[in-house]
Amino acid sequence: MGSKSSRSRRYAEEFKRDAVALVCSSGRTVTEVARELGISVEGLRNWV
Repeated sequence: MGSKSSRSRRYAEEFKRDAVALVCSSGRTVTEVARELGISVEGLRNWV
């Protein structure tokens, strides 16, 4: 019962582009950026 929802969140295309750009230009890892943005590491990794 304490598990995450099985529904996936939908993010705007602009948010996805900005998140990917942040990974590519900042020199930080996908994990660091995902934690900062409050999104899943797996989701961000798929976008990249």
